[in-house]
Amino acid sequence: MTYRSFATMLLIALAVWSVQAQSGRKHVKPAPAAAVPTPTPEPTPTPKKAEKPAELLFYVGADRTDSYAMLSYAYYDWAIRGCADRLRAESSAGVDITDQSFSRGEAIKKAKSETKSYVVLLNLKFDNMARTDTELILEYIVFAPGTAKIVTQGHSYLNANRAGPIIAGPTSRAPNSEYYREQLIRRAGEDAGNRILKALHLDVEIPRQP
Repeated sequence: MTYRSFATMLLIALAVWSVQAQSGRKHVKPAPAAAVPTPTPEPTPTPKKAEKPAELLFYVGADRTDSYAMLSYAYYDWAIRGCADRLRAESSAGVDITDQSFSRGEAIKKAKSETKSYVVLLNLKFDNMARTDTELILEYIVFAPGTAKIVTQGHSYLNANRAGPIIAGPTSRAPNSEYYREQLIRRAGEDAGNRILKALHLDVEIPRQP
């Protein structure tokens, strides 16, 4: 065998061995590239609906100096809050109150300056037909906005022992206690508010709080 033939065979053998070696080697696949997180858009906040202003308004005050006998300011506060709570229970009515003395002249002036608010004037007076000098009547007058025309007026009784719109049953407290009187005055205020709603054709049956 010539040297050239031997060299050719040797090259062929090396080529075959190289191919076999390459075929037996395992190819390692490269790790997949990490996924790039897609930014999540922040949710668009839902715009808040603007609160619709109340279509009906009341302004409630009391003449605290009209009675010839000075009564506790707390009595007027109870009457105002009872009336305001009843008016506010209609839900569509906005109610504002004043804890300052509010005369009839001031109520008329206030009503004329208003465009939507009915002005409610309350007053506590002694009941001339009562058997004692401690029994009171709650009077109310409602003035229309703009004109100050009287829309309705009337009164509620506080005496639990006579026929009237306010009947207070027996309680565990003495009838002459401040607590008992507060309940009577508050209920008189509620009754006045109820009568006002009826006059304005806004009355609904509202359960009394226990």
